Amino acid sequence: MTISSLLSRIDWVGQSCTLLRETATEFERTQPFEGLTIGTAIHLEPKTVALLMTLKAGGARLVATGNLNSTQPETVAYLRTQGIEVIGGQTTDEAAHHGFIDALLDQNPEILLDNGGDLFARVAERPYAKLRGGTEETTSGRTRLEPMRQAIGLPVLVINDSPIKQFAENRHAVGQSLFESYMRFTNRSTNGKRVTVFGYGACGKGTAACFKNAYSAVSVVDIDPVTTLEAHLDGFSTPLRDEAIRSADIIVTVTGYPAILTAADTGLLKDGVILINGGHFPNEIDVAALRVDASVKRVDSYGQDGIQTIHLKDGRRVHILSGGHMANLAGPRPLGNSVESMDLGFTLQARCLERVASGKLDASMCVVPVPRDIDAMVAAAYLDLHR
Repeated sequence: MTISSLLSRIDWVGQSCTLLRETATEFERTQPFEGLTIGTAIHLEPKTVALLMTLKAGGARLVATGNLNSTQPETVAYLRTQGIEVIGGQTTDEAAHHGFIDALLDQNPEILLDNGGDLFARVAERPYAKLRGGTEETTSGRTRLEPMRQAIGLPVLVINDSPIKQFAENRHAVGQSLFESYMRFTNRSTNGKRVTVFGYGACGKGTAACFKNAYSAVSVVDIDPVTTLEAHLDGFSTPLRDEAIRSADIIVTVTGYPAILTAADTGLLKDGVILINGGHFPNEIDVAALRVDASVKRVDSYGQDGIQTIHLKDGRRVHILSGGHMANLAGPRPLGNSVESMDLGFTLQARCLERVASGKLDASMCVVPVPRDIDAMVAAAYLDLHR
């Protein structure tokens, strides 16, 4: 007779995050966060549970909120059963999201885990004495926070500037998950499609490679001529921007910067083009402006599929996935990046937060990369588990 249990995706992910589980076992013994509150503003999805439970094992009290449009209700419900305070829920309303950020900071956490710079940007405006510092996950957040270094004046370690994060998550996992998201949203083939990728950083490299491996004809656009040369030598077409837009069946933005595609580009867009954003903020594609442009006849939405179709007066159609939000964490069954990549990235997070909690860092470490010894520690631990 067999006995079976009904387990959730949270359970599957938790069992799959082997490095975080090992780190949690160590933290149970060492208690690096004992007596401290960690405030987090990050995508609330099953892999985040594994990170937060690791921090909790280290003695932290946790107060969490999400990012725009990526909070998953099942994750919130689970975290609350584990004694983790969650502020707010899923929203695309920026005013409501900013209210959640303020409510979190009202609790004066000693350490912050940020994702996109929402927490530390607010700290720059309303500092408080107890704060020791924290981490920032993304390129978008680092770009946002760099001009605020003096106002923040605390150690902030940027996870995305770790080479591990760059190749494990950004290059390999983001490319895979954006490709998977295209298939999940559209159920359309990639064979023979002309795909234009905006941005050839680590995320762009992975995205371009995944679509190329799926038999698409891939073009790359980047504002940096050296990076564009790299894409050319990697075998990708590198046309001028307008030509790249005009020829594309699929356009993917992964730059970390706003206004990559705007209403001014409407005249260039091919009939039936599909627009996908993989950047953290929903501003790389100016969806609001595209929807109300004078050339627009009407806008249709496909129920729960997360697809909007803009019908132009000349008969062309433009399809937008997840309203321009990060496609791999939006829409039907949003899975995000692979478990293994996030196991590595979130272990970097846990170790960096441990370093901040130790009090060994000072303001000279404000918005800087992960210390090299932490990179080496995490890489060696992962290899020990997976060789």
